[in-house]
Amino acid sequence: MGNDRRERFETSSGIELPNDFNPDNIENPDHAGDIGSPGEFPYTRGVRKSMYRGRFWTMRQYAGFATARESNERYKYLLAQGTTGLSVAFDLPTQIGLDSDDSLAAGEVGRVGVAIDSLDDMLALLDGIPLDQVSTSMTINATASTLLCLYLAVARKQGVAFEKVTGTIQNDILKEYIARGTYIYPPEPSLRLITDTFAFCAAEVPQWNTISISGYHIREAGSTAAQELAFTLADAICYVEAALAGGLDVDEFAPRLSFFFNSHNNLLEEVAKFRAARRLWARIMKDRFNARDPRSMMLRFHTQSAGSTLTAQQPEVNIVRTTIQALAAVLGGTQSLHTNSMDEALSLPTQHAARIALRTQQVIAHESGVADTVDPLAGSYAIEELTTKLEELATEYINKIDEMGGMLRAIETGYVQREIQEAAYAYQRAVETNGAVVVGVNAFRSDDTEPIPTMAIDPQIELDQVERVRAVREKRDSARADAATQKLKQATTGDANLLPHILDCVENYVTVGEISHTLRSVWGEYREALSI
Repeated sequence: MGNDRRERFETSSGIELPNDFNPDNIENPDHAGDIGSPGEFPYTRGVRKSMYRGRFWTMRQYAGFATARESNERYKYLLAQGTTGLSVAFDLPTQIGLDSDDSLAAGEVGRVGVAIDSLDDMLALLDGIPLDQVSTSMTINATASTLLCLYLAVARKQGVAFEKVTGTIQNDILKEYIARGTYIYPPEPSLRLITDTFAFCAAEVPQWNTISISGYHIREAGSTAAQELAFTLADAICYVEAALAGGLDVDEFAPRLSFFFNSHNNLLEEVAKFRAARRLWARIMKDRFNARDPRSMMLRFHTQSAGSTLTAQQPEVNIVRTTIQALAAVLGGTQSLHTNSMDEALSLPTQHAARIALRTQQVIAHESGVADTVDPLAGSYAIEELTTKLEELATEYINKIDEMGGMLRAIETGYVQREIQEAAYAYQRAVETNGAVVVGVNAFRSDDTEPIPTMAIDPQIELDQVERVRAVREKRDSARADAATQKLKQATTGDANLLPHILDCVENYVTVGEISHTLRSVWGEYREALSI
């Protein structure tokens, strides 16, 4: 072993890798209980019997910038290029419930996503896109219920029945407290909005995925694969418990839960992570929550390639990284996939870069052969052992969180945040000391790299959007808007489902910021405790 490149080989989660996996150094899995068949409990091998032989995963490209009209043009371009579902990015003010003319929004309007202030903007965003034919994923959390209602209001104007509307809202506020920060309200009222959304959609929008419980941003913050898996499922447990406490039956809402994972660079660990996630969630739902509907036990997930791995140096190399990550997601059985563009370490993606990212998925789907048989790596000594090890590590974390009193308590004490910070620090130290090679950054550098075209947002767009939201307020029926807002405020102090009131507000052109401020006036805002 003296000729090895380094003393120890291990995954991001600290799982030591032997020279080779073989029957003598792995835990022999029980095929029936641990691996099983595709489409059958514990769903290790996938949630559908035929997986991609029946149809490919949904190919999404995350897009949104500037105003609704500009983003609408990009969506139509991507659909024409073969994208099979939309994925909407919102700007920061929209994410935290501020209108574009709010002083706190200055300089951020349309920068990292599209600005949506009112139904007027949502109509422009979805102009010419039939909502009974296109599935839409919206990456939005604190204001998710409002954006969903805006989407439904557009569907109603298109004459599309709610039961025909398909898509997903992220709606995962717990990971905002952990890793991202775009929260508004304290945890308890935030959970109320989420469970109200569960109940409303179960009755009115049955094909809508009411939450996409996100490990993606946990991983982007620096977690290991095992931490991403554990903390995501611990968040999911908290949501299920909140829904049950609110009087919902587990099999009433659980079939519409979905997940959102990161796909990182270590292909074998990532494939195993996705398989372990399915198996562990199936067992949690069956054993902890007594779910009886098989759909309640199926972990369905969207995947996005790892933005944190993209480098500004030699950005073309990011195409290779994204290809490996996309391949891992497909081999791991994702239901939906977004591939990052090569230029996203520098700016929002150009149209050219977005097309290459989409073509990456299409090559994997149509030319690689990996989609022609279900879970093709099943039975591999390495894959099965890594799947088992990741499930064990994640279970240890979940048990510790249970002992602390649950995920809300673990977040309040800073435990989850510290675990992620320590993992991120360890990785950064490895990069700085060359213990981890990042091509083009700390190894294989090049001084003659040609700059690539990047996308810039015209500052005039913000000024135009400010005027747009002010014009909406001027031309709407103020009496109807005020009445809807007052009814929402009154409902907030009781225990009625808030979604019908929010829908009434948006249909009367009450803005996202006004709805959020109404809720703030009752619930207050969350302030993270500073640790000394």
